[in-house]
Amino acid sequence: MQCFTELTPPTAVTHSLSFPFTSADSLNLVVAKTSLLQIFKVKSVSKEVDTAVSARDASTGDNVQPLERRAQKGEGADASFLVADIVLQRAERYHDTKLVLVAEYPLSGTVTSLARVKILESKSGAEALLVAFRDAKLSLIQWDPECHAIATISIHYYEREDLQGSPWAPDLSQCINYLTVDPSSRCAALKFGRRNLAILPFHQLGDDLVMDDYDPDQDGERPEVTSGAAISKSDGEETSRTPYGASFVLPISALDPNLIYPIHLAFLHEYREPTFGILSSSVATSSSLLYERRDLLSYTVFTLDLEQRASTTLLSVSGLPYDLSRVIPLPVPIGGALLVGGNELIHVDQSGKTNGVAVNAFARECTSFGMADQSSLNMRLEGCVIDQIGVDNGDLLMILGTGELAIISFRLDGRSVSGFSVQKVAAQNGGELIKTVASCTSNLVRGRMFIGSEDGDSFILGWARGSTQASKVARHGTDEVEEDVFFDEAAMEDYDDDLYSADDAEVRRPARQNTNESGSNHEVSADLLFRIHDRMLNLAPLSDITLGQQVQPTNTGVADNVDVSSNDLGLVVAYGRDRAGGVAVLRQDLEPTIIGRFIFPEARGIWSVRAKRPVAKGLIPSSSSTAGNVSLDGGYSSHEGFDRFMIVSKLSSNGVEESYVYALTSTGFEEMKGTEFDPAAGGTVDVGVLGNGTRVVQVLKSEIRSYDGNLGLAQILPLTEDITGNEPKVLKASFSDSYLSIIREDESATVVKCDESGDLEELECPDSFSESKWISASLYYDKDGFFSAKVAEKASTLLFLLNVEGTLQIYNLPDLTNPLYTTPAVGYLPPVLSSDYAIRRAIAREKIREIIVADLGDNIATTPYLIIRTEHDDLIFYEPFHTPPDPESSSTVPSLRFLKTPNPRLSRTPPASSDGTSTTTTTSSSHATSLRAISNLGGYATVSVSGKSPGFILKTAKSLPRLLNLKNDGVRGLSGFNTGGCERGCVYVDYDGAVRVAQLPSDLNFTELGWAVKRVELDEQVDALSYHPPSASYAVGTSTKIEYELPKDDDFHREWAREAIPFKPLVDQSTLQLLNPITWGIVDTYALKPHELILCITTATLEVSEHTHARKSLIAVGTSCTAATDLASRGAIYIFDVIPVVPTPGKPETSIKLKLLVREECKGAITALSEVGTQGFLLVAQGQKCMVRGLKEDNTLLPVAFMDMNCYVSVAKCLPRSGMCIMGDALRGLWFVGYSEEPYKMTLFGKSSTRFEVIDANFFPDGDALYIIVADPDCNLHVLQFDPEHPKSLTGTQLLHHRTFHTGHFTSSLTPIPLSTNPRSSLLLHASSTGALAALVPVAEPTYRRLAAIASALSAGLDHRCGLNPRGYRGGSGGVLDGNLLARWAEVAVGRRWEIEGKIDSTAEEVRRDIRAVGVGDAKELLGYL
Repeated sequence: MQCFTELTPPTAVTHSLSFPFTSADSLNLVVAKTSLLQIFKVKSVSKEVDTAVSARDASTGDNVQPLERRAQKGEGADASFLVADIVLQRAERYHDTKLVLVAEYPLSGTVTSLARVKILESKSGAEALLVAFRDAKLSLIQWDPECHAIATISIHYYEREDLQGSPWAPDLSQCINYLTVDPSSRCAALKFGRRNLAILPFHQLGDDLVMDDYDPDQDGERPEVTSGAAISKSDGEETSRTPYGASFVLPISALDPNLIYPIHLAFLHEYREPTFGILSSSVATSSSLLYERRDLLSYTVFTLDLEQRASTTLLSVSGLPYDLSRVIPLPVPIGGALLVGGNELIHVDQSGKTNGVAVNAFARECTSFGMADQSSLNMRLEGCVIDQIGVDNGDLLMILGTGELAIISFRLDGRSVSGFSVQKVAAQNGGELIKTVASCTSNLVRGRMFIGSEDGDSFILGWARGSTQASKVARHGTDEVEEDVFFDEAAMEDYDDDLYSADDAEVRRPARQNTNESGSNHEVSADLLFRIHDRMLNLAPLSDITLGQQVQPTNTGVADNVDVSSNDLGLVVAYGRDRAGGVAVLRQDLEPTIIGRFIFPEARGIWSVRAKRPVAKGLIPSSSSTAGNVSLDGGYSSHEGFDRFMIVSKLSSNGVEESYVYALTSTGFEEMKGTEFDPAAGGTVDVGVLGNGTRVVQVLKSEIRSYDGNLGLAQILPLTEDITGNEPKVLKASFSDSYLSIIREDESATVVKCDESGDLEELECPDSFSESKWISASLYYDKDGFFSAKVAEKASTLLFLLNVEGTLQIYNLPDLTNPLYTTPAVGYLPPVLSSDYAIRRAIAREKIREIIVADLGDNIATTPYLIIRTEHDDLIFYEPFHTPPDPESSSTVPSLRFLKTPNPRLSRTPPASSDGTSTTTTTSSSHATSLRAISNLGGYATVSVSGKSPGFILKTAKSLPRLLNLKNDGVRGLSGFNTGGCERGCVYVDYDGAVRVAQLPSDLNFTELGWAVKRVELDEQVDALSYHPPSASYAVGTSTKIEYELPKDDDFHREWAREAIPFKPLVDQSTLQLLNPITWGIVDTYALKPHELILCITTATLEVSEHTHARKSLIAVGTSCTAATDLASRGAIYIFDVIPVVPTPGKPETSIKLKLLVREECKGAITALSEVGTQGFLLVAQGQKCMVRGLKEDNTLLPVAFMDMNCYVSVAKCLPRSGMCIMGDALRGLWFVGYSEEPYKMTLFGKSSTRFEVIDANFFPDGDALYIIVADPDCNLHVLQFDPEHPKSLTGTQLLHHRTFHTGHFTSSLTPIPLSTNPRSSLLLHASSTGALAALVPVAEPTYRRLAAIASALSAGLDHRCGLNPRGYRGGSGGVLDGNLLARWAEVAVGRRWEIEGKIDSTAEEVRRDIRAVGVGDAKELLGYL
């Protein structure tokens, strides 16, 4: 039994669409990443650019940043992170367009198309989204503001067998299925199968579909309905009419008998009836039969009659080039359609007039069609993407397969197109910003376009008229603007008037403008400068994966710069294509950069304090001064925004708790003496700043102490009950603005306010408030009035209180009489928290330990979240949102609700004891607050988590909140830390008493995948990589495109020497590079022969001496030499050693070098390499043979055994320390082979019973059973087993085929990795071309039965997005659990969980243990060494 779990989501953007979706006036971008649907809103932000640098940096050229400083080695306090150089800089402001994530949904299907549809009724008043899936399914969805999520309107299936035609027709998965929608949303057309067309009509105002059944006697007067409104009857009740009509399927040949081979079709603009153009031919096209089948394509325009289900031919253009592949409809003012081929572009207007442009020399060789000659461009149009860039002049932006940009400009003669031209965008104008092919484009607003890619990062590309400064920005091509570089805002004014009405505002959908700009349209397009506004991380495709030892620098300056052991491994993957290629390092946990370290063995809590010094008497600050940055007397620092004090709570050896204060000075940490801060006052519960930074407030267990900015005691507020005189100890405290809330051990709550004079006083509260029992409290400063009932209210402080019954109440301070909002459902953890939640009887309730409300996000966007910590230390995220007012209610105030945000990661903390404390936590710190908001940690507004599972909750504008655990065994206390040498960092103390000052690494991405990702961009495509343990380096095989030339010395083709082709084909040229994991730089390079491509790299321990039988770890490389189609393919085997050399001065990482030992040419390409047996031999797949070779002392490879495969071998793997091998080919399936050493021979044990193309395969041992996992091109995993005792195996000659599991992602590699829980077992890491990383984990049968029952209950009870069936998506066969479905266990309410656990006769802790064991949500149980 196995479980397939996606560890990271797919990152390759396959489709995108911009339109109003969440509301009528919003501008949303919907992005599809294979099986992940993301919804963004577009936001404009203003950014400040530092246009001057320090003289030191300018003179030396060394851009030293304070964020990357390291403390010197030592155990004591270090001052290197306390001060920083002061750099005076000049600032300029410019605008950026950014994406802000609204929601994302994993889907049980593969998205093939997205389309927008205007429907008469939608819950949000906006448009609907039509999603097409791989197996001829259509889902119509809309945005539901009541649930703040998508809602499925309908789903349409066209995969029935009676629609597929003949029995020999290909399967739907083997056909190109795509969707197109009429621009007026009158119907949609889905082309599926070979020649089937499904038409789905939509109701629109005034059409026959809506008004034919209208009866004035029954329905009253004819209603006047606007777009997006509901159709209503006279009695006010909404009609139940669906937004679509009955769909029907037509064979494409029914439109015209000559449409035998349809190529592409699309609906056209500006027609009264639904009209589409289709590109087709009557015979199959073929480049090899070009002289016989030349110019055989035709372009035909049909108009549809939806009522009669008939069509009419409007025009037809024949004699078109054979290589045309797409129809791109063009809106006004151009109109018609643009036909895209491999060598030419052809425009066909509405009257059938054609204009063409040849973009390379082959266009004239391939067609006789009349076109303008622009062959000097030497463009290759395969894979290009075209979209409109000029609204007024109709110009188009074309992104070539190489990522280069070009402008297509049309010449208009009235309303007729007289011609068009293509012009490349110069590199200095941003023409090479994009490094690889694009997959989709979407126009956002004027001057902004989203460009998605499957092979590289996706971008928001902006353009404006040229200026000298702007050209520098475009030349750099990043969203980080260099010095003295900014966009000319005056030049951008024409493009930004409709976008930037206010800074940092959400971009609304602009009104359409019909007026033309003055000046020449072509001058505007030719003068455009491009730059990148925003980017979306992409690791697709993952071409290879390996494990490598983490290596730390030897001169870090800190004793334990990173807390890793020598056994920790790093997961290194090769990603990207073409110039977007590189290497990425993935880590599960967050490893901060340690700036300083010191020992406080008695420390139990730690806080850093930023406080203002008191103003000297008689000084009045100027109104123009900026608070916190301007000195008011001679003792002020120029960096008043930095932290000044650090307070540490300690527990002495005799059990006495004390608190000490330290000053953060230029000489280090100094214990402050002579102040009024009393260490003997007791242990500190919490420390904060009130009164706009003028008061430092120390919360003790029995009192509150207030100090001024110099730690002069200002006030002591005892916490004693007036009636009983008891002094219940303080457990928790929360600070915000001028308020302080505390929770005491008698479950009472107290709110303290700091007045304008700095005095603290308790707020009066009613009896109902005082008599309630409170568990947790959190203060939140609502600066934008998000939670306020009235829109006019701004900047209020809210108190969130949770009582013992699980009821959450929100108070608008200082009013404690009437709560602003109340919900009784927090203890039940439902998917949506609301004030009207209905509680059923006898429902289990979760024990809540703590809540906090804090902002999460980055400098682009922050969002308040309600974070709940349960008794298991699980964290539940709730995002607040407002629902529109009920139209039947008289209230116009939106309703507040909370939506549960997915967080499948379960805590690693042991279960809590009855008193709520962890069994491993000491008594003195058992009541310490584990959740703490940090306003700025490395640019993130985050919440830190202390305890046995420490970490941070991080979020960016383009991601959901992610919980990343800190790589530490446990943290007692954690606080933000901001000084000159450690800006926006943190300080924490672990259970060993070690205090560390740390920063988040600035070169890592933490949120978009949920893992810490460090990318090393190589600007070359990485085809293979392998880790070399002795040198602790990586061997990387990269490739670039070069022009191919035929061999000039061929004796049989002497005419090749006279070949002179100006436009030559491109082939890959490979290079072997050595990558250093400390600096992540290339230290050595070995260039292969021209046209030689690296296919595989492995590190094998080979025998290097026949006499001593000594072995050595060497790098083996297999290559293929590209030749002409009529020349036999050849390959070569390379054996490299990594030897030590004298390093380059100042570059110690260059102390190693590649040394070539063997290069042996072979007949056939070397497609696979693997170490085999126990004697240090190498298994080589060359051509149609598999050979075992040994390295001789004379540096030659001696074959000792072989096996004829009679087919191209794609996979050859060996089980480590054994002679068992598997070999797969592209046609016949999988072979299981045994290799014996005495004598040397290879024996066939068994074959797969079914034939399939093997993309990759690997062994998957599970106990005594030997499984083999095979990946095929249909994104399936086949589970085979070698069991000679089973009767169906025919004594082992046939491999048992147990089950087939659909992954949804094309497999690129299957890598076995040992389990951290059981090193004798292993899992398979599944890397895919979509960027998704998954794990196939062995599961014991009892665990499988429990989890299978849970998965069945989840499948039946959860709402599945787009109406898709997860069981049908995965294949429906048992034996393999769907980890994505189990990850939704956290979405289920507590009561439903309790019912499911009762049905399977299991406890909550057993279910949690089983889910963690299969790696759902957190792979720490499986890959603890990563």
